[in-house]
Amino acid sequence: MMPWYASVILVRPARVEANLERACAALGVPRPTPWQLCLGVLRLWHRVMFRSSTVGTSPGGRVRPTLRARVLAWRAARLPWLLAERAVVPLDFTGLGSTPDGLIRHLLGAHHDGNQFVYDLELLACYGRLDELRARVLDVIERDDARARWLRDLAVFEDYHEDLLAAVERARASGPAMTEAEARDPDISLRAYLEWCARQPATPADTLRAWRAGELRFDAPLPGARAEAA
Repeated sequence: MMPWYASVILVRPARVEANLERACAALGVPRPTPWQLCLGVLRLWHRVMFRSSTVGTSPGGRVRPTLRARVLAWRAARLPWLLAERAVVPLDFTGLGSTPDGLIRHLLGAHHDGNQFVYDLELLACYGRLDELRARVLDVIERDDARARWLRDLAVFEDYHEDLLAAVERARASGPAMTEAEARDPDISLRAYLEWCARQPATPADTLRAWRAGELRFDAPLPGARAEAA
């Protein structure tokens, strides 16, 4: 039976546990305890609250010239539409509570900067759904109908779906491509995220001791990864 706090923090603990088992087996990483995974969720909350510039933005990107994309570039205006599209699920911070179809909707509609595709591509690879993702992305790129134009504007930035397609092609050929630093960055890689979780205190009591000792850092990367500002 899952501990009570897992239902509060993980929201769908049974589905998260099942998908976690699949992901850890596919990636060959240690399986975090429910509490360690809860700390991973708190890490993601910390990112949204204190490092929000790393989510849904593209400092070097070009906003599409349409009026709709220019309006949606303001994240507060974009969020209701992302929720309506079910492209984001606010309470499922890990993605492990989502179905593969939900992850595909997320990648098609919610902007990912740089190589932030990697996390979701690693997760979709665990389900064997990269071919379906490729077909869906191609559909957006090649069609010129209202639905495709809407998804391109919802992602806001020019060439988003083309960049996603290139990342999917690399992932299908040889696994998601990433630099050594990205491979150890829990913001980028699912593998690194799960390894970060597994390195955390195993129980609430251990966590309290680590916090009192100043050893608990939600913005810390894995050893050897690039430093990040809190």
